[in-house]
Amino acid sequence: MKRLLITVCTYNEVQNIRLLIPELRSVAPHADILVIDDNSPDGTGKAVALMAESDPHVSLLHRPAKMGLGGASLAGFRHAIENDYEQLLNLDADFSHNPRYIPDLLKTAETCDVAIGSRYVDGGGVVGLTLKRQIMSKSLNTYARLCLGLKTRDNSGSYRCYSVSKLSEIDWNRTMASGYAFLEEVLFRCRQVGCTFGETPIVFEDRRYGATKINWKEVASALWVIFRLGLQRPGRAPVKTSVSTAPPDGS
Repeated sequence: MKRLLITVCTYNEVQNIRLLIPELRSVAPHADILVIDDNSPDGTGKAVALMAESDPHVSLLHRPAKMGLGGASLAGFRHAIENDYEQLLNLDADFSHNPRYIPDLLKTAETCDVAIGSRYVDGGGVVGLTLKRQIMSKSLNTYARLCLGLKTRDNSGSYRCYSVSKLSEIDWNRTMASGYAFLEEVLFRCRQVGCTFGETPIVFEDRRYGATKINWKEVASALWVIFRLGLQRPGRAPVKTSVSTAPPDGS
């Protein structure tokens, strides 16, 4: 069994993280869990630190301030590379990514370098989101596909499993995005080093507790970063993409 690190980036997710970590431990008991917390004022980091005292598979990476999703995700990548993990699986802390899909994601990762939990392949879907957020998500995905030449359907979700050896081939000092555009940039950077991609269906749900951090400022920033990344496209070779047929309920 491959060495697996599960990463969760948090800011004010104390109610969710207390429930999420036990579920992650139940579906992936062999994995280590790293929570990267941006000094959440609601006590998220303290709650994780307390759980880590009784579970050696749980650890906390504390950052001194709210510094952005991109930097938090990158900190998780570097931790996985430096500690010789073979796979890194990331998901949101708010239960929009249900842990029950982790076995399907790991199965898909057996045949590709980047496995994506996808809302936009057959069997996937979205529940509980406003029409505005659904339109925003689909528009951003279409824009990323056009600008970056991505063939995958879901490019703005963070529910993914990466080959750590491929992540180590990327020069992360070139990273342009600090916010949510980092999710599209990662796929673009992975594509540049010849990664193969797979998608398995998930149903994306609205968060259980707390409020979304996505706003129009983040969207505008993402559009600009994706456009700038797209200017780096010329000369890229086509990349193999596959779609898993695993059912969305994880059965």
